[in-house]
Amino acid sequence: QVQVVESGGGLVQAGGSLRLSCAYSGRTSSNHVMGWFRQAPGKEREFQAAIRWRGGAPYYANAAVNVRFTISRDYAKNTMYLQMNSLKPEDTAVYYCAAGSIETTQAMSDKGRYSYWGQGTQVTVSS
Repeated sequence: QVQVVESGGGLVQAGGSLRLSCAYSGRTSSNHVMGWFRQAPGKEREFQAAIRWRGGAPYYANAAVNVRFTISRDYAKNTMYLQMNSLKPEDTAVYYCAAGSIETTQAMSDKGRYSYWGQGTQVTVSS
């Protein structure tokens, strides 16, 4: 049975940092990908970053995300991370971890390609 569990959210002042964690348990395929999405109130869930479990360059939504956020994974601990620096009030959202079997890099930003989702963790950035 697959489980995806996020942790690490909280309240932080603008300019601060947080590290989100996502623990995954279950089988993985050769195309196993894990990603981070976020959803602010009244907005669509949007892709932030993803990484192939068995290696390869991480994939970010855009250069602006890449500058402040870093995705990584610890293969031995079955855990993925999102290090978020220089946080801004507009980063306030529920952050979700997702997992799926995805073949192409371009598809890694498509939330419909992910089969498993965590419950989400709230990140609030105060000004």
